[in-house]
Amino acid sequence: MHWMIMKRTEVKAAAGSTTRPADTHLEGQTITVGEVANRSGVAVSAIRFYEARGLIRSTRTSGNQRRYARNVLRRIAVIRIAQRAGLSLAEIKDHMDTLPEGRLTVEEWERLSLGWRELIDKRITSLTQLRDRLGGCIGCGCLSLRKCPLRNAGDVLGKQGPGPRLLIEE
Repeated sequence: MHWMIMKRTEVKAAAGSTTRPADTHLEGQTITVGEVANRSGVAVSAIRFYEARGLIRSTRTSGNQRRYARNVLRRIAVIRIAQRAGLSLAEIKDHMDTLPEGRLTVEEWERLSLGWRELIDKRITSLTQLRDRLGGCIGCGCLSLRKCPLRNAGDVLGKQGPGPRLLIEE
C-alpha cells in the first residue's frame, strides 16, 4: 500500500515500466481514505462523515476514489481533541472555518484552542453549577416545583398551571 502515497513518477521508478494512472490534479502526495483511517485511528465512516460536514476535504480520482492531502491527518487529530473536550462538530467546524486550507501552524492552533478554551470554561462553570445544585432536586419528576434549580428556576412552569407541565400536552 506504500505506492498509494507516492507521486506518479515515483511509482514508475519503483515499479519499473509498470505505471499506475494518476490524475493531474493529484500531483502532490495524497493518501487514500483507508490510509487516513489507519494512520488517524478513525473509522472510514467517520472520515466520510467529517467530510460531509465540511470539516475535511478530499479530491477525487478519475475512478471517483477519495484522495486526501497528508495534512488531513493533523486536522483529524485536532477534531478528535476538540471532541474529547466536549465540543460539538458544529462548534469545531465554526472555528476551523476561520483557518486557511493546508497545514495548521502553531499560531493557528493557539488561536483555535483559545476560542475553544472559552467554550470549555463556560461548560465547566455550567457543569459545576449543575453538580452543586443536584442536592436541591428531589427527583419527583413534576418539573414545576418552586425550588427546582435544575429544570425550573424561578418556578416559571408553575405559573402555567399544576402538574408536570413539560409532560402535559396542551
